[in-house]
Amino acid sequence: MSLPSCFARPDAAARTTPLRLVECAGFAAWRETQPAPVQSWLDAHGAGAGSVAPLAIPGDDGRPAYVLVVLADAADPLALAHLPSLLPPGRYQLCTQSPAALAPGQALLGWGLGAYRFSRYLKPAREPAQLVLEGEVDAEALALLEASTLVRDLINTPTEHMGPAEIEAAAADLAKAHGARLDVIAGDDLLAKNFPAIHAVGRASHRAPRLVELNWGDDAHPRLAIVGKGVCFDTGGLDIKPADGMRNMKKDMGGAAHALGLARLVMALKLPVRLQLLVPAVENAIGPNAFRPGEVLATRLGLSVEVDNTDAEGRLVLCDALAYAAESKPALLMDFATLTGAARIALGPDLPALFANDDALANDYLAAGQRTRDPLWRMPLWRPYLSYLKSGIADLANSGASRMAGCITAAVYLERFVPEGQAWTHVDVYSWNDGERPGKPAGGEAQGLRAAWSLLKQRFPKK
Repeated sequence: MSLPSCFARPDAAARTTPLRLVECAGFAAWRETQPAPVQSWLDAHGAGAGSVAPLAIPGDDGRPAYVLVVLADAADPLALAHLPSLLPPGRYQLCTQSPAALAPGQALLGWGLGAYRFSRYLKPAREPAQLVLEGEVDAEALALLEASTLVRDLINTPTEHMGPAEIEAAAADLAKAHGARLDVIAGDDLLAKNFPAIHAVGRASHRAPRLVELNWGDDAHPRLAIVGKGVCFDTGGLDIKPADGMRNMKKDMGGAAHALGLARLVMALKLPVRLQLLVPAVENAIGPNAFRPGEVLATRLGLSVEVDNTDAEGRLVLCDALAYAAESKPALLMDFATLTGAARIALGPDLPALFANDDALANDYLAAGQRTRDPLWRMPLWRPYLSYLKSGIADLANSGASRMAGCITAAVYLERFVPEGQAWTHVDVYSWNDGERPGKPAGGEAQGLRAAWSLLKQRFPKK
């Protein structure tokens, strides 16, 4: 099993500094049990009950006897995420004498997320501190770390090196690694195979649009369909975005990145499902044959859609993919998309907006987010807002004049392409960290991925 460089295996010849973990709520009681010199050292450094800064406690030889780490929440996977870049380079190990218990898998995941740096174009200024892992490595935690890293890497890669063909290549790598079948419909073949909306959005780019499909698993298992919006760059089309709105549009394939990351988890950890992964991968470019406002597009389901705004392109590529996924009647249909700025206005950058057409399913999803400290917030599928998408010449429009309830109108648009009774979730996700925080480096981010995996484990348990 290959480990990232921020981890090490035990080596008796190498010096390793213990990490002694104390929960914030128990810090005062723990302090009272310490020798007087340690108490004086804590007081000299202002280490109070609310302190979460790591503090080296010196030993008799002047070297750190251990590093004190005060945990605000021992159940948070990011509890140790600040340490890889904050501690001096070297080897560190969880201390067995710690009064706070942290599961080895939690430690692995948090440490790895905190050590992550996107290094394809710029070498990190320093190597992260290493966490020594004893015993058997937690396979699920490592898979979660690898999936999160995949999502981040895909989103952080500029469109020059992450277009539709590169998304296809990423899916091909997953298929090869896990024995899945990969099928791709590209260019004008999308019209021949009845994916007209995907073709319309991507036809202006010099990079051919495509639908990437991966299938894996036993036919006897329940079907799981995962769809991810793969708009590799979004200029806005002829309704062009302003410069500040276009600056980070390499991340508009964040939904595809999440779908690929979740599919990787499903296959790597052998969830008992029949997986179908669908990624409509396009570039919403400007060119002589770009689709225009006012055009009426056909869709796979047979509904006609008037283009009110070419910058509402994500729902157009998703509607064809959702209709196709639903044809196989999966036990669960999930989609992920960087779909609307309105979701960020409503919930900010950290909370993905969850939509679901089943209350029990939504509640399970939210509970999974709480368990994994990877929260989402449910928004309503308020169907009366479909009136905002009324068209005089087509079955519906892809957007409308009203600026109200933007993420809800996008969700109810998608719901038109999901059959009645089909269990479905839609996550409108930002996929990005605007600033640097422990375990959440600036740039691409996997948001709600741990929650989605926890939901799937509960819904499709291994026998």
